[in-house]
Amino acid sequence: MDKKTRTIAGKDITKSVADALQYISYYHPPDYIRYLSQAYAREQSPSAKNAIGQILLNSRMAAFGRRPICQDTGLVVVFAKVGMGVRIKSTASFADLVNEGVRRAYLDPDNPLRPSIVSDPLAARLNTRDNTPAVIHVDLVQGNQIEITIAAKGGGSENKARFTTLNPSASVADWVVDTVSTLGSGWCPPGLISVGIGGSAEKAMLLAKEAMNEPIDMSELIARGPSCAEDALRIELYERINALGIGAQGLGGLTTVVDVKVAAYPTHAASKPVALIPQCAANRHLKFTLDGTGPVQLQPPDLSEWPQIGHEDLHATGVRRVNLNAVTKEETASWRCGETLLLSGKMLTGRDAAHQRMVDLIDAGKPLPIDLRGRVIYYVGPVRAVRDEVVGPAGPTTSSRMDGFTDKILAETGLFAMVGKAERGPAAIESIVRHKAPYLIAVGGAAYLISKSIKAARIVAFEDLGMEAIYEFEVQDMPVIMAVDVEGNSIHNSGPLEWRKRMAAESIARSIGV
Repeated sequence: MDKKTRTIAGKDITKSVADALQYISYYHPPDYIRYLSQAYAREQSPSAKNAIGQILLNSRMAAFGRRPICQDTGLVVVFAKVGMGVRIKSTASFADLVNEGVRRAYLDPDNPLRPSIVSDPLAARLNTRDNTPAVIHVDLVQGNQIEITIAAKGGGSENKARFTTLNPSASVADWVVDTVSTLGSGWCPPGLISVGIGGSAEKAMLLAKEAMNEPIDMSELIARGPSCAEDALRIELYERINALGIGAQGLGGLTTVVDVKVAAYPTHAASKPVALIPQCAANRHLKFTLDGTGPVQLQPPDLSEWPQIGHEDLHATGVRRVNLNAVTKEETASWRCGETLLLSGKMLTGRDAAHQRMVDLIDAGKPLPIDLRGRVIYYVGPVRAVRDEVVGPAGPTTSSRMDGFTDKILAETGLFAMVGKAERGPAAIESIVRHKAPYLIAVGGAAYLISKSIKAARIVAFEDLGMEAIYEFEVQDMPVIMAVDVEGNSIHNSGPLEWRKRMAAESIARSIGV
């Protein structure tokens, strides 16, 4: 055997994948925490500052508790660069080795992760129960090591991926900025935007997906200045996207992205393929190298880099406390956009599958298994509880997926209010106004923090749906932000508009020396 050839055991690949997925489920990359802490310090929008603070507090709690940052523990994506001098000692394929690692990570009894993968995307959409298979990309490269970048990509941000083929003379920057302005906030900003340019359609998407896992270095790039066209585009996009005023969770504010990544590849003279993929606030990824000496040894990050933010910091500007067990229509009508509410009492949960079943029962003239009159429903699919937990991490899912069910549910059940993530569409807002049932948001990326406000949980309907079953939660001081009031005012419209105007005015003032 050539002395440059190196043997790597298949079991080391499997263990390393499993350990890495566990690691990224509860440890944010330190570079993201540094940049997000800077964003928190300079944020002027009270709602956005509160949201960033919740993400940072949640991150610290998840790190110490070793439980998932976000309840959506993601679709696993693997980029593997396999040296041509590597011999993998295994009877299993590389994909099988990786998928066994995914299986072990997601079924880990100490920190089970939520399986979200369905086996048949067209028809039955049955959950595989172990989050396999992963999406795996393998490149053969020079050398005798295996470098693996592993990521867990949440559905909210993955659903906002976009692709176009521009004319060669068209502006990439204009298309990206225009596209980001239409994405809403379901991708959970503040995060990153990654752009792939060139190659073919699939190559552009791969460029964007891989580039988003590179270290965050925007401050350093701005300080040293661009050295190539890609650098210049990164800076332009960073400034223009933040100038949109979308802000944390779409509430309006100074920071929508902490970095922008750009990767380019040669392409056909007649083409300019461009892919855009957002990265959410969970930002789960890790790169490691296997050299034949055993599985990767992962060291915890230095948690002293995490800022000391407490509940008192988040609620320094005042809150409204709500007793869900005695809430009235008159009270919900008094809630106003941007307010922070602390909810206590009993609430129901339900997301896509549960809403579909409820609407099917209503259409069939059959009774629902649970009475929704006077209740508040939370769009969530929690992680399985372990040890003494009442429930695992339980952050909100994207509410717009429930928009098609909203009017019938409100009209037929007497539901009082809804809690979820991101903006609602025009039809849902019309229904909110018609039925005087406001909409609130919990912070995406604060799942572990939210779970600590849940003091009791029991399944009350559709148990066979697993994490999509309807639960009854008993909560104490669960933090939410008022998003759409009974008059149809939406903070996801007013917040970004206000901050876009403010930043534009400040930019003009600076340009004329005021």
